[in-house]
This record gives sequence, structure tokens and C-alpha cells, in this order.
Amino acid sequence: MHVNDHDRYDLLVVGSANADLVVGVERRPAPGETVLGSDLAVHPGGKGGNQAVAAARLGARTALLARVGDDAHGRLLLESQRAAGVDTTGVLVGGAPTGVALITVDPSGDNSIVVSPGANARLAPEDIRAAGALLGAARVVSVQLEIPLETVAEVAGAMSPGTRLVLNPSPPAPLPAHVLAVCDPLVVNEHEARSMLGGAAGATPEEWARALLGLGPRSVVVTLGAAGALVADTRGGDAVRVPSPQVEAVDTTGAGDAFTAALAWRLGRGEGLAEAAAFAVRVGAAAVTRRGAQASFPTAEEVPVGGVPAAGFPGAEETPAP
Repeated sequence: MHVNDHDRYDLLVVGSANADLVVGVERRPAPGETVLGSDLAVHPGGKGGNQAVAAARLGARTALLARVGDDAHGRLLLESQRAAGVDTTGVLVGGAPTGVALITVDPSGDNSIVVSPGANARLAPEDIRAAGALLGAARVVSVQLEIPLETVAEVAGAMSPGTRLVLNPSPPAPLPAHVLAVCDPLVVNEHEARSMLGGAAGATPEEWARALLGLGPRSVVVTLGAAGALVADTRGGDAVRVPSPQVEAVDTTGAGDAFTAALAWRLGRGEGLAEAAAFAVRVGAAAVTRRGAQASFPTAEEVPVGGVPAAGFPGAEETPAP
């Protein structure tokens, strides 16, 4: 896989790509029971796929390194990535069926999800080694934990000095010290922060951030839903809260992925952590105002300004980094 020097990627996402199979039900079935549901809806998803689409839609030059099956769901995922402008050179095909999330949703909006990782579980350390040129061409690499932990560790070990690793430990799992040491930042929501810290979590996001920094990452971002985010850095200074614009939330699916993608892109452009997070919370806020995951992700022009000036907004992707 050859990447020319001028073909630098703003963001390389290494992660999962799933087909989300969604059925609405009046109530979820009890053991041995059959219930009737709505027509099946199939949506492109997976944390990796979501982040890549979110970044590309904002105008970032984005690539995805993932694995899908040689099947209809895999073709759907590749098409959705390409439609958003993602470079899919690094998407490997075959070895297992495409990952699938089976989702039932009841009238209150509660959902039950069964995930079949499929090809995501076959994204292996040797796939990362084979994609060295792609990794070397990225300003920022973003990973999550819907792929094998040894593959995430391989990515962390492959970071060149000029490349920044953004890691969202979702679904939560214990991370080795050498992986945590490369995270800049580690991006967690409240659930993920508590899971990583166990009994040592403390009561406030400021305390979580301090405790998480104690585990070794270079910086930490704690997402706080409608309250925005909190950023903290080993390079000194106190934790900083970044407020979110107030919006009418319709569907929070994928909003965290949109936030992380926007944050990673802006960090790659040279923005500071608080400044990048201020943009990312506005992207996340825009995403919750529409249904679906990838369908809800905004373009740069659709990001609310919300009292905080967006860098080069609207059309932020046309403004060169400072």
C-alpha cells in the first residue's frame, strides 16, 4: 500500500465497521416468546465506521483501516464510507462475515443489542503491520475497542513521532500501560471513566480526569453529554470545562463517535485540546438533533456556532490550520 508524501491523511480511523439491523417492537420478547416487529432497517454503523464518516463529512481527509466480510453488508459499509468521501484503501475484505449489531427498540426508545463482531474480530496485528504506509501518512490515528485488544496495542506501538493517537476505550476493557502512555487524548464518557477507575473514580469529572491521567495517558477528555466535555492535560494547568450549546436531543446514537472524530481532526490541525473540544461538542450537539448514527453527522456548515466562534466557520474545512 503506497502513500505519496503529499497524500497525508488528517485522520486515519482504525476500528470496527458493522451493519446495524434495527427492528421496532412493542415490547422485547421473553425467553421462548415470539413478538412481531416493524420492517427491518439496515444502517451502516460500528464505532470505526461512524468516526470515519463523521470526520470526512466535516471536510477532513480521512482513511479507514477495518475489516468487513465479502457479503452484502460489507458492500453497504464500503459504499457508505465512499459516499462520505472516506478513503477505503485500507478496508480489508473477507475472512469472516461482516460484523452485525442486532438491535430491538421499544416505544420508550430503550434498546437491546446483540453484537456479532464477525470480521472486526479478525482485524489482526499483522494487518496493522501490513498497513505501515497508511499509518505513516496520518497526522492523527483514532482507535476504539470494538477490534481485538492486541490489534489496538499494535497500533499504539506503530505510532511515529509526528503522529497523535486518540483512543476511546469503548466498550471498556483494561488497557496495558504502554498503550495508555501513547494516548493523547484518552476520550471517555462517564460510564467508561468509572469502568476504568473502578472504586477510585471519585465524585466529579475533575476527579475522574485527574485519576485517569494518573494511569499514564498524555491527556484526557471526559464527555459529559448535554453538559459538554472536560479536558485535562499532563502538560500542566487545571482541567477545563467546555460547555455544549443547548439543543433538542432527538437521538444520541453515534454522537460520541462524531465528537471524537471532530476532536481528532482539529487536534491534527494544530489546535489546543480545549479549542478542539469546543468544536467537537458543537459537532456532537448537531448529531443528536437528527435520527440515526451516520445519517445524523453534520457537515462543517451545519455545526452550530452556539456562542463560541468556530474556527473558520462556516466551511471550516476550507480554512488552513493556524
